[in-house]
Amino acid sequence: MKTKKIAILGSGAIGSSIGADLTHAGLDVTLIDQWPSHVRAMKNNGLQIQFKDSHFQVPVNALNLCNMSSANLEFDVVFLACKSNDTRWMAEFIKPYLKSDGVIVGAQNGMNDDAIASIIGRERVIGCVVELQAELFTQGTIQRNTTRKGSWFGVGELDGRLTPRVKDICAILGKVGRCDVTNNIYGAKWTKLIANTMTMGPFSLLGLRNFEAAALPGMFDISVKLGRESMTVGKALGYRMEPIFGLRADEFAGSSDENLITTMKTLLSHVGGGRTAPIHDHLKGRASEIAYISGLVSTRGRELGIATPANDAVTEIDRRINRGEIKMDAANYALLQARVGGGA
Repeated sequence: MKTKKIAILGSGAIGSSIGADLTHAGLDVTLIDQWPSHVRAMKNNGLQIQFKDSHFQVPVNALNLCNMSSANLEFDVVFLACKSNDTRWMAEFIKPYLKSDGVIVGAQNGMNDDAIASIIGRERVIGCVVELQAELFTQGTIQRNTTRKGSWFGVGELDGRLTPRVKDICAILGKVGRCDVTNNIYGAKWTKLIANTMTMGPFSLLGLRNFEAAALPGMFDISVKLGRESMTVGKALGYRMEPIFGLRADEFAGSSDENLITTMKTLLSHVGGGRTAPIHDHLKGRASEIAYISGLVSTRGRELGIATPANDAVTEIDRRINRGEIKMDAANYALLQARVGGGA
């Protein structure tokens, strides 16, 4: 594989984790972000990655968005690792810096590939599912909560073809965690979205660590309701659930309910000690991306005439937090229970 110029666009917790490992592996990587003090810390001191039982520091190439016009760079591969809220303008921003045969890999939650494709063309997009949890509160320092062995990526062409370039992307991400190629990338991404609606959605309203939120009385039943709705909407959209997170096909051969519970429990086994990403957003005073996860299920459900009351409730409570009407707090669980109920 020839040397590729790689950009990480959106160097938050996930982007920095990916960028640090790729740089550490000797690849040509530039990390691009809009947080000036984080970029400054990366330029001055490199990236510090703290695992549970180890730590490493790596010098990195880092640029602020405002420095790109004078940097005279073009990239073969851009890993777009921003929040779903920022997808469209970030894709427009990086378009002039993408080589004519370059690709964008959407290393994000949600279903953003069609939005990216509408800006740069479908032939220049590779889909990606990410299972890596990390936290960023101190500029230049990442708390990575999933080990390399526990991190997983799925990549695929939007049309399902097995191409040399998707194999190249798989090899690159193999420096960060396990990576598989799928011919069902939309199904894989919707399966991750199902898992996120079951966990990230309700947990993000409470501010608790994943294992604390999962242990609340009645939370399992609420999660199952959320997953059933998300699965029903996905099926109506034509998506087929896919064994993700490194699961084997024989571990994913049960009933629909069994498969969504397997997916949820596998996700929690990877990230049980951390806090889900929207919690970080609420703590930092930013709007979360729940509108692109639980909210997407609600929107598509309305379009299809499918009731999604559980996802509607999560989306509305998250919207109230974003507007400052209520605070993210464990007390919001009572609001959620009142809207959704506790029984499956």
